Amino acid sequence: MKPIIPIALVRIVQLGVKSLLLHKMRSALTMLGIIFGVCSVIAMLAIGEGASHEAQEAIKKLGSSNVIIRSVKRTAESNSAGQNRRSFVAEYGLTYRDAARLQTTIPGVRRVLPLRIMRDDVRFSTISHPCQIIGTHPSYPEINGVDLLVGRFITETDERYQNNICAITLSLAESLFTGQNPLEQEVKIGANYFRVVGIVRERGTEQKRPQAGATEGQTIDANVYIPLSAARGRFGEVIFRRGAGSFEAEKVELHQLTLQFENPESVETAVPLIQRVLERFHERKDYELVVPLELLRQAERTKRIFNVVLGSIAAISLLVGGIGIMNIMLATVTERTREIGVRRALGAKKQDITTQFLVETVVLSVGGGLIGVAVGVITPVLVEQIAGMKTIITWWSVVLAFGISALVGVVFGLYPARRAADLDPIEALRHT
Repeated sequence: MKPIIPIALVRIVQLGVKSLLLHKMRSALTMLGIIFGVCSVIAMLAIGEGASHEAQEAIKKLGSSNVIIRSVKRTAESNSAGQNRRSFVAEYGLTYRDAARLQTTIPGVRRVLPLRIMRDDVRFSTISHPCQIIGTHPSYPEINGVDLLVGRFITETDERYQNNICAITLSLAESLFTGQNPLEQEVKIGANYFRVVGIVRERGTEQKRPQAGATEGQTIDANVYIPLSAARGRFGEVIFRRGAGSFEAEKVELHQLTLQFENPESVETAVPLIQRVLERFHERKDYELVVPLELLRQAERTKRIFNVVLGSIAAISLLVGGIGIMNIMLATVTERTREIGVRRALGAKKQDITTQFLVETVVLSVGGGLIGVAVGVITPVLVEQIAGMKTIITWWSVVLAFGISALVGVVFGLYPARRAADLDPIEALRHT
């Protein structure tokens, strides 16, 4: 029975490994280029994949079947507020009529969720904490991604009768009610008292809602949710901002509308209709549309481009490592010219010489590739632990990096091996 691996090949591999071990430091330094190349490919793709995953998850939480419309205060209005210490009332943004109009005229709309947002301090006993007051409907947790931890959320009865009840976020409850049960306690917001009926937790820290009058979203963990009718009745529609010797007043009925559709396919056809309806009833563009479905697709395209760019940059390290291997092997051929002549004189064929040198380069590249894979897998884990960045190691990045390292060994080792095999035996024996 013939052996699976030819004995001659085993002898050649042993000879190649023995030759490399004769110059341990040189072999180790040669492998460094491959090690760092493989490591950088895996680590950079893992970090890029993690960042892309977080961005896509944040967009998904906004809802691929949703369209978000936000009130936007124009820059000119912001700059003119408070000039010459005059009072100024800026009226802009979405209205209750917009909500009703979009609900009835846009096909495929399942629900419309209005939001009214204010900033104030919430007080309990002697403790005060700045918070964001959100007037909304009972469907808010389902549409905007909120987990109910204890108690209940706003109900239709609360909305109908303008009940002074509220649900608060977990972080706010921990700040206000240290060591106490928040449920059924009363908190004071402005001049009004609200009874706490539930504790909730936001599922993410993506751009949740803009501050009243702001164009950019902010991640707010201290939220108080009250019925929209109570927000309108208790706080009115004018928001006052006081400054040094002047004040600014803003009249905004609704700060945000979230349109939930039956399916994502309806979103693409509905967006142009929404824009036309809003343009018709708004003289100036005091609103903005956020379409999570479009953002998700854009994020996926960006992810692909990002991976190509990062992979290309990291692949340069592998290329440099391959050049290093070729350089060392060419020097080795020169050093071992007499040895090659002796082997040829004793009957070794060109193929044997080629195989020997090629084995040495493959051992360097494969050995460096294996070490690089190990370091490349550990590096993203360390980055995640130290920097707090999410990293995702994909199987294809490991296979790609190791495959390229092995290919580099063959490609960049082939020329030195062929050069060694082509040496004239007589001239090689004369070499000193």
